[in-house]
Formats: sequence, structure tokens, C-alpha cells
Amino acid sequence: MAPALGLPPQITACLFDLDGVITQTAKVHAQAWKRVFDEFHIPFDEVEDYDTYVDGKPRADGVRSVLAARHIPAPDDLVQEIATRKDHLFLDLIHKHGVQTYPGSIRYLEAVRNAAKKIAVVSSSKHTSEVLRAAKLDHLFDAQVDGNLAEDEHLHGKPAPDTYLRAARMLETSAHEAAVYEDALAGVEAGRAGGFGLVVGVDRAGQADELRRHGADVVVHDLSELLQQP
Repeated sequence: MAPALGLPPQITACLFDLDGVITQTAKVHAQAWKRVFDEFHIPFDEVEDYDTYVDGKPRADGVRSVLAARHIPAPDDLVQEIATRKDHLFLDLIHKHGVQTYPGSIRYLEAVRNAAKKIAVVSSSKHTSEVLRAAKLDHLFDAQVDGNLAEDEHLHGKPAPDTYLRAARMLETSAHEAAVYEDALAGVEAGRAGGFGLVVGVDRAGQADELRRHGADVVVHDLSELLQQP
């Protein structure tokens, strides 16, 4: 392991999820999901259901997961109505309250950059660029795979590995030479399915064991833990 970053020696690229890993927008997403399902009189727990059904997935897939869990039919018009409304609520919240980051993640990103590793952000959000600009982080990444690119290129969302594999190709590296950093169960599943050299689970919700079961090689509460010298 490289002592400064906690990485196997073959890793040349680091692929980061955005919400919940770098920015605290996962909390904002959870609030928006709770509000929209309340409006539609559909039970939704802001913590447990968010982690289980929607975290890391494209919006429409998240809606379908929740509706399926509630045994509610999911016609396309209903799915799109809920997904669109959730999107509007999320944007309202970040415009009103801004975007907070995790300081430990920012320190880790800077250390990765200083170590001359390639860096990509991989998110299902179509507002990735907007969130990065609001957080003043848009200068840190060599590549970006977001919901817009995934839609344009017909990439399957997490837990499929497509978006992470696309990021690796953009950085001209193999999956074996890339590390994935995820807080979502669907995201660590994607990292495992893609055959990546290291899958780091970031436990923001007290689900360390679940992250390991879904494919994380290493689980930390904060990325700053990976900077500690052995």
C-alpha cells in the first residue's frame, strides 16, 4: 500500500462518487426525496429508504425501486412526474442553502492530485457540474461521467459498472489500475462488478458491514483515514 493514500501500488487513477463522498449533497437529495414522496402520499424514510432504494441510482430507477418496494404500479408517466418534481426540489434546496463538502475528502483529493494520480468524478446526477461549481471543486477533475453523459451514451446506472468503466476509459486506464470511492451500496456493487483494483466504501450511514457485503475492499468513515501513516 502506498502509505500516503492507502492504495495498492498498481493504482494510477481514482474515481470518486460525488454525493456523500465529496459533497454533503446526499443529505439534500434525501430531503428532496422525502418531500416528493410525502407529496405523493408514499411512505419514505429519509435514511433507511434513501440508502436502500435510491442512493447512487439514476432518478427514475430510484423512483421505480421505491414504488416496487411499496407494491405500487410504476407507469412511466408517474415515474417521470415524481423524478422531475424531485429534481426541482433538489435544485431549490441547493440554491437556497449552497453545497457543503467533506473536509477530509477535500484533503484526500488534494493528496491524490499531488501524487500525480488521474482523477474522475462519477455521478448519476445530471447536476454534477452545477454542484462542483457551487462547491468550487470543478478544477480538480480530469474527467467527469454524470447523468447527462450516461443518458447520451445509454450507459446503465449503478449497480451496473458502466459509468465507472467509462470514466476509466476517459482516463486511459484499466479497471485493475483504478480505485473506486463510494458511499452507496449500489456504487460499491458497481465497483466490484467492474473488476476495479480497489473499492473503497465510505460509511456515512452506519452501514459498514453492508458496504463490505456489497463489494467494498476497504471501509472508512472519512477519506482522511486513508491519509494516516501506518
